[in-house]
Amino acid sequence: MKTVPGLYPWPYDGDFTAANTALVVIDMQIDFCGDGGWLEARGRDLTPLRKPIEPLQRVMAAARAAKMPVYHTREGHRPDLSDLHENKRWRSAVDGGEIGAMGPLGRYLVRGEPNWDIIPELYPEPGETIIDKPGKSAFYATDFEQILRRAGIRNLVVTGVTTDCCVQSTLRDANDRGFECLLLADCCAAALEENHIAQVEMLKLAGGHYGSIATAAEFIDAIH
Repeated sequence: MKTVPGLYPWPYDGDFTAANTALVVIDMQIDFCGDGGWLEARGRDLTPLRKPIEPLQRVMAAARAAKMPVYHTREGHRPDLSDLHENKRWRSAVDGGEIGAMGPLGRYLVRGEPNWDIIPELYPEPGETIIDKPGKSAFYATDFEQILRRAGIRNLVVTGVTTDCCVQSTLRDANDRGFECLLLADCCAAALEENHIAQVEMLKLAGGHYGSIATAAEFIDAIH
């Protein structure tokens, strides 16, 4: 595989194989980017949140063809909400969509509900690992790091929603754990386009303080 152009040729040391690299698709759930989900109930325009779907379909297909592992995450809480911090519940209620409240498809951000699941367009294939998390980062209160280490993964290609919340939280945590990260900017989105742009610009500081940044096309070209 070739290095991926971006803020710097990625990975930094050229150690790039399908076996040591994983595609991470963060929270592409109905609650975040589908009709009848949590963000739509809060009055968010889904248009920017659905922009990554098409490039992500291409990236996932290319990764699968290259035998690169694909990991998916879902944010959500236990049905009894015992893992939901009270201040998080309160903030969600103030913002017009209390976590655990009933919506058109089920209870918002509750594990097992239809709206908590991943959108059909990007649904995991059999055998792909799903990380269920109660917080923003895929590493918080999960076994994600243990799974990656056991699989011999050292490079992470990070995608999904939202750029200014769960994506950047996961990216920062991955960097602190020594993973070599690549953000695919056109495979990420925020509820507000300007927030997505601002977050990407911030992640470019210091020539890629948390890793490199590239596009779907650049990544696909590198793994062909």
